[in-house]
Amino acid sequence: MSENFSGKDFSMIPCDGFKIYEADLLRLSEWKGKGLWFTESSCRSCGSDRLERVLEYGATPLADVLLTEEEAGKPELAVPLTLAFCMNCCLLQILESVDPSILFGRKYPYFSSVSETLRKHFRTNADGLMETRKLGPRSLVIEAASNDGCLLRHFLERGIPVLGIDPAEGPVREARRRGIPTVQDFFSSKMADILHRRGVAADLFLANNVLAHVPDPNDFLGGVGKILKEDGMAVFEVHYVVDLIDRCEFDTVYHQHYSYFSLSALHRLFRRHDLYINDVMPLPTYGGSLRIFVEKTPSTGESVTSMLREEQRKGIESPDYYREMGTRALELKENLLRLLLSLKVDGKRIAAYGAAAKATTFLSFCGIDEKILDYVADANPFKHGLFMGGNHLPVVSPSWLTKNRPDHVLLLAWNFAGEILRQEESYVKSGGRFILPLPRLEIL
Repeated sequence: MSENFSGKDFSMIPCDGFKIYEADLLRLSEWKGKGLWFTESSCRSCGSDRLERVLEYGATPLADVLLTEEEAGKPELAVPLTLAFCMNCCLLQILESVDPSILFGRKYPYFSSVSETLRKHFRTNADGLMETRKLGPRSLVIEAASNDGCLLRHFLERGIPVLGIDPAEGPVREARRRGIPTVQDFFSSKMADILHRRGVAADLFLANNVLAHVPDPNDFLGGVGKILKEDGMAVFEVHYVVDLIDRCEFDTVYHQHYSYFSLSALHRLFRRHDLYINDVMPLPTYGGSLRIFVEKTPSTGESVTSMLREEQRKGIESPDYYREMGTRALELKENLLRLLLSLKVDGKRIAAYGAAAKATTFLSFCGIDEKILDYVADANPFKHGLFMGGNHLPVVSPSWLTKNRPDHVLLLAWNFAGEILRQEESYVKSGGRFILPLPRLEIL
């Protein structure tokens, strides 16, 4: 293997060749030895103990931990879910840390390629980066949390060497089936050390919707600094906390999402590692996200400075800004339950759509179970035949909507409303109605 990991040498290594790393890497994701979960007492970013609780969800099932029929009949883990705000660095975060191997392990059911919206999003992102970064066969693109290779495949198709890193067995197996070299583990500073010693350095490092999933963001960014070339670029996508709060997206909070980022909090976190956010792009994905462009040399653009000013104007450094979402979430819960119960009294049958992670929080927070919903439809075939955590609602194919035709469908995957309504046009034409809970409650 060449020292600079050139395209020629890299392309000759089959996926299974990366098992040379896994013997080292599978032992690196060591938990802190504090049990299945524990409560943090200091900020995940700056280490301050000045944490203000802003919203408590109570004991909540783990998101994306779908159950078999046998498991649904046994006790399951429910963990408190508490949002807290750091008065020192303004990071919004949850206090509870669950062992990542439980959250993202063997049965992790999320596959990026299932969503048409995400497939288009990743293709556009890849095309733009290949053009602006002038990537070629001697470049290397590394993606942390690469899932099933939905993004990396576009680089590989253009002859650009790639390396995916992801801890989830199912998505990794699918990525390798597609010919995408993928290491099955969590990206960390220790992993970056191993790769760096073997001459691996990234021209482009990608991390889409992963930083929020990292219990120790400082360790993660320490790894980025080690593996990124001096003239390289790291591109992150994160849920944007301002959109979360302004749109009352309370269901976006779950145990996999340890942190919720403003640009101000990101700016402080990255600078601690001599990494600089030089550009930022707002995105509509996941109910509102940011794409940040990070380099080792500061060259701060107007997009960054203007957004930082706007966040200051909004008051994002006060815990009161975040507490207000809790009040609105309780109002939405009351209004939604009133609507659903009135429909049940009228003899209407109600199902739901979207067995996503946010659905677990939403249903638990609102107290919605089998007394109100018949089942949850989802487009991901890997979820069919399983059961939601907590309420044990069965997950079925969307074809049930036309075969079984409930009167109303609660759209839990509200952030993909446009895509889902197009796909389920026959259900709507047959008289079915969708209930959209967010960003405002309405019947479509």
